[in-house]
Amino acid sequence: MSVAASSRKHPAMPQLHAHLNDYLAEKRAAVLARDAAIERGTAQPAALKARVSAEGRSGVRRIRIRDHQVISDSPPDFAGYNLGPSSPELQLGVLGSCVTHIFLIQAASRQVPLTSLEVEVTGVIDPRGGKPGHEETPIWPHDIAYTVHIDSPASRADIDALFEAVERTCPILNLLRNPQQVRASVALTNSSAAAAHPAAQPAEAVPA
Repeated sequence: MSVAASSRKHPAMPQLHAHLNDYLAEKRAAVLARDAAIERGTAQPAALKARVSAEGRSGVRRIRIRDHQVISDSPPDFAGYNLGPSSPELQLGVLGSCVTHIFLIQAASRQVPLTSLEVEVTGVIDPRGGKPGHEETPIWPHDIAYTVHIDSPASRADIDALFEAVERTCPILNLLRNPQQVRASVALTNSSAAAAHPAAQPAEAVPA
């Protein structure tokens, strides 16, 4: 992980670049309000949920989260239509989004001005992973790295402290860096049999 910082000293920030710092002022108010809720003991855990379905005829994966939808697809050489990023690409995007968001949170909290912020994430996925002759090749995305491009009048010391705070508190970054336990189950439904025999038993969840 690295930070590329560009420092520009201006007596007043140009209007062209004022939007991100305007947002940081709003974000700081939200961060302070959340911190106050935590101190009062009124903050509660948030339940997270995503649902993914495979579209008929195309196999496109439609991801539904709250009122939002994201399309995931494969490239044409793997029976896809290239209608959206693949799952490994989405994983890199999710990491980049979270790192970017935590930079904004920490910058707002520490009152570090940011003219611009961009996070670039790279990785490798090898289709040969786990196949004969490539048993040691990971089947998961690996060699993951990210670079943060920051334009800011802040000092290098302030940016380095900001970076350290992000590395320490970014949820998705730490999710990937620390082993996780994932529970799984399979709910099997035979819709053809259900249509032929309406009194058939409902789907049964089978622990995986």
